[in-house]
Amino acid sequence: MDYFEEKNYNAINIIAGSDYRKIDKLKQENDSWTNILGKLKNNINPEEKWADLENEGVRLILKENPEYPSLLEEISWVPFGLYIKGSLPKGKAVGIVGTRKATSIGRDFARKIAKELSSAGITIVSGLAMGIDESAHQGALDAGGKTVAVMPTGLNKIYPAQNINLAKNIIDRGGALISEYPFNSPTYPANFIQRNRIISGLSLAVIVIEAPEKSGALATARFALEQNREIFVAPGQVNHPNYKGSHQLIRSGARIITSAEEVLEDLNIEYNKQDHQAAEISGEEKEIFEIIKQIGWPAPIDKISQKTKIGIQKINQIITFLTIKGLIK
Repeated sequence: MDYFEEKNYNAINIIAGSDYRKIDKLKQENDSWTNILGKLKNNINPEEKWADLENEGVRLILKENPEYPSLLEEISWVPFGLYIKGSLPKGKAVGIVGTRKATSIGRDFARKIAKELSSAGITIVSGLAMGIDESAHQGALDAGGKTVAVMPTGLNKIYPAQNINLAKNIIDRGGALISEYPFNSPTYPANFIQRNRIISGLSLAVIVIEAPEKSGALATARFALEQNREIFVAPGQVNHPNYKGSHQLIRSGARIITSAEEVLEDLNIEYNKQDHQAAEISGEEKEIFEIIKQIGWPAPIDKISQKTKIGIQKINQIITFLTIKGLIK
């Protein structure tokens, strides 16, 4: 790929304020980014801006680059270029999205299903936001897998700042942070919606966990539908506001899922079922499962808590997941 094209596109992206329509119009009228930059009046030094990227360990690949993700080329509004920090994993990917104000049950489920999918070799894609997103990224890291965070800002600024350490771990474990925005881009509200098309675009399917009625996760699901991606939804309490949008998706035809196994089967992805089931239950889950077997039916919550020394609230959460998996009734 022509180094000058990448360098000059970066400068154009800065000048145009990442305005997709403006950049698209310029590209339609010219055959190269180098020609476009030569016609624009500006005071930007492309070499200096390129050096900023290199100093931060960020590279830029244009959609003409063979490394550009092929799935992303299928979508509407294909990003002209991707800024990448870390290593963009190859292979199958699944997006996991949901509300920032997630319940502990939702966060636990996001982390668990991401861990299980990662154990089956799936890359997890999300947006690094608080709540469901961060839980999904962490689940992938728990499994020693790879995950990609799609950012609504330039990669010299981690958003939200609370997840700086998580972002570092994603990169250190072989994953990547990616963005279509140049350094020092303002964080406009529209950026969060626009980046969602990339989350779904990189993925074979999108899993929605806890989406309120007005949620960015619903925007991701709409993009996924337009892009002919599968949409999976984790069901929840009927009257809980965090599931209002989720249940609307189910009514509209999205598939209900309660485990990673169901996702893999629906996507026709082969995996070692025995290993997967072993990974499904571990730690406190396994401890509670064994105690329930010992006590027999019925097994009172307070007795389980007494034997395991685990709090009743946590036990109730774990029992919910064991029930969803069909391991207990």
